Amino acid sequence: MPMDAREIETLLRETFPDAQIVVEGNDGVHMSAMVVDESFRGKNRVQQQRAVYAALKGKMDGSSGDLHALALTTKVPE
Repeated sequence: MPMDAREIETLLRETFPDAQIVVEGNDGVHMSAMVVDESFRGKNRVQQQRAVYAALKGKMDGSSGDLHALALTTKVPE
């Protein structure tokens, strides 16, 4: 079942409660997200993105996942 932007943001907010989060996309399958959070400080991009994928709790796992593609941008606050 496809996910909407609000569902994705809710999942991300559980792990990153103080983050700036912007989720876009309207087809429920191919979405984009930007997560800006202090917890990313000192982590490389791969570590940051793994943290975000973990927050999605398996929603992107394989062909049976609810979310097929997520263009992801992660940043540390300026």
